[in-house]
Amino acid sequence: MDRVSTASMFPGVIQAREQMWMAWQQVKAPVIVPLLQLAVYICLTMSVMLFVEKVYMAVVITTVRLLGRRPETRYKWEPMGDDAELGTSAYPMVLIQIPMYNEKEVYQLSIGAACGLSWPSDRIIIQVLDDSTDDSIKELVQIECRKWANKGVNIKYAIRDDRVGYKAGALRQGLKHSYVKECEYVVIFDADFQPEPNFLLRTIPFLIHNPKVALVQGRWTFVNADENMMTRMQEMSLDYHFFVEQQVGSSTYGFFGFNGTAGVWRISAVNEAGGWKDRTTVEDMDLSVRASLKGWKYIFLKDLEVKSELPSTFKAFRHQQHRWACGPANLFRKMVMEICKNKKVTLWTKIYVIYSFFFIRKIVGHIVTFIFYCIVIPMTVFVPEVQIPKWGLVYIPSVITLLNSVGTPRSFHLLMFWVLFENVMSLHRTKATLSGLLEAGGRVNEWVVTEKLGDIMKTKSKAARKPRLRIGDRLHLMELCTGVYLFFCGCYDLAHGKNHYYIYLYLQAIAFVIVGFGYVGTFVPQS
Repeated sequence: MDRVSTASMFPGVIQAREQMWMAWQQVKAPVIVPLLQLAVYICLTMSVMLFVEKVYMAVVITTVRLLGRRPETRYKWEPMGDDAELGTSAYPMVLIQIPMYNEKEVYQLSIGAACGLSWPSDRIIIQVLDDSTDDSIKELVQIECRKWANKGVNIKYAIRDDRVGYKAGALRQGLKHSYVKECEYVVIFDADFQPEPNFLLRTIPFLIHNPKVALVQGRWTFVNADENMMTRMQEMSLDYHFFVEQQVGSSTYGFFGFNGTAGVWRISAVNEAGGWKDRTTVEDMDLSVRASLKGWKYIFLKDLEVKSELPSTFKAFRHQQHRWACGPANLFRKMVMEICKNKKVTLWTKIYVIYSFFFIRKIVGHIVTFIFYCIVIPMTVFVPEVQIPKWGLVYIPSVITLLNSVGTPRSFHLLMFWVLFENVMSLHRTKATLSGLLEAGGRVNEWVVTEKLGDIMKTKSKAARKPRLRIGDRLHLMELCTGVYLFFCGCYDLAHGKNHYYIYLYLQAIAFVIVGFGYVGTFVPQS
């Protein structure tokens, strides 16, 4: 009776639905199934490639730890000390560059930390590169510089007429000043970074005693990692990057991507490589690759910690991730042939840079996460003819996830949240990666400075912190639409009982919706 009444009331709807179903069945077998099967094969291949890369890095890092291959044992290193005859001239001249842009919340911290470095005052120059557009902030920074200058610190305040080249342009312009000719090494600290006083004493000896070394990189630590769930997830990803990826590159090929801050460069190596270029949004990686092609080596010091601040709002984090995903892909497009033709590095180094460093980590790692787990797997719910083997659906992702957790063991219990959050962010990273590869869209070379909120200045105890309710400035439609799609896939799977992915689909849909409504910064996990 109900069916008859429904059909009589909405005959057009019933007829349209039947026509759509017939059209789907006609297209499904000859078109949808083969295409989806091909997509599954491609995603499984990329998953295997990523799996092999993760296992390889795990083996290397385990070997490095077991054999005790610390940088101090692999490279010559002697502590700095005063010389009775030479006096302070035994210390090389060092330039400290602090690029900043409207950094009202953190400018005092970075300048103060740089001025507090343990190094003879007549052998160090601190250069504040202020690209601020707010005159009131410029005045505050100048006052801070004058304060330290009155204390005997050799500090220079430099501004430009425009922001051409953004950070790369500021660093390049900073090296053109006449007083820089006296300096052998340049250290870069972003505005929210606080080095320990012994930073130069730990790093400079590597450069002095190893003439083939161009860069010594310190490890980032995060003062606001416990602020909310989003900062905890960022900490997990970045800790893996530093504890594993950077160490593996440093230990095997003497190559890794400079992180743009908390590192010391040999100025002659920077000049030989062609200096700072602003052709992509990853000027640090660009310089790293070009210098490595000249035969220079890099050292990563995992025990040299430098405090910094994580983006604590989704807007700031999204902009940062766009830059970090789009820039490397665009740089790969521009440099792959140059790397192939280079004759100063070995074939294995070329393979490592092109395949492992760029293709797997910067392209495959982003694309396969979103395409496979957020599009292909949900799509198989509607096409049960396409089956995904359990090893590709469960085993490989599980191993990759576990290996990613080694950098932050304190957050192991948050691993499931990390997976869901990374899948959400893979939407933006995939979009940015494809944009960089194809040089499509107007945001390929867009530089948006990551907002700092001054969380580094907070001295309240962890127990006293209260969760902040941060609702997005607007709804994030891409996340919401993806969440609706996944939820619909989960409902269909539950109703028809074909693949039994509905629990995963529901969880992932919830994650997308949470981010879509801007609640990602609301939750504060407990350690």
